[in-house]
Amino acid sequence: MLPSVSILQQIGLGVLLAVAVLWVVGIVRLLRNGRYEAAMRRDRREMRVRYAAPGPERLPEPPELLGSVPRQTGPAGPPAECVELSAAEREAFEELVRQLTSRS
Repeated sequence: MLPSVSILQQIGLGVLLAVAVLWVVGIVRLLRNGRYEAAMRRDRREMRVRYAAPGPERLPEPPELLGSVPRQTGPAGPPAECVELSAAEREAFEELVRQLTSRS
């Protein structure tokens, strides 16, 4: 016990440290529970409970993750949009492009 610190200050420091430790533990648990692997473990457990069948049947495999975002155009995506410009609009656009390219 430190002689220059009152008992109330020591109790306050102890309470503050306990709250800080509980906060850190709570944040770590929230972050760990939010991960994809934890979600897959929960899904597998639920599937075992929900679809448990007597016998050697296996559970379905987990879905594969996409390596990238799929293309948005083509037969699977929405159609591409096209707008026809008038001659005045086309000239204004060409002027804008010239202004922007001359600045760089």
